[in-house]
Amino acid sequence: MEQLKVSTRSNPNSVAGAMAGVLRQVGSVEVQVVGAGALNQAIKAMAIARGYVAASGIDLVCVPSFADIEIDGERRTAIRLVIEDRERRTAEASGSEVDLTHLDGLVERPAPTSNGHRLN
Repeated sequence: MEQLKVSTRSNPNSVAGAMAGVLRQVGSVEVQVVGAGALNQAIKAMAIARGYVAASGIDLVCVPSFADIEIDGERRTAIRLVIEDRERRTAEASGSEVDLTHLDGLVERPAPTSNGHRLN
């Protein structure tokens, strides 16, 4: 799954365009943030991206999780936002078959971290 890293200085319109592009190509995108300012920019971008993809019949949902990462040799806790189409999410949750052959090798399964959180 493609990962976008958003910072406090990220432009929400630019991030939204990147999100929309990945969503149209792959069907989902992962956004990684560290800190409240970065999370704020990512949420604004997601709201903007919803408008960009709505005409294509895509209704975005967001699934947040925690991740332990390393920045400059220091361990930090990041927030990961998996953003995808609500219909795709509903189909996967209900056990309906969804064609994911175009994602072969791109989908990672969550693994427990040292603090007990599951990465997604």
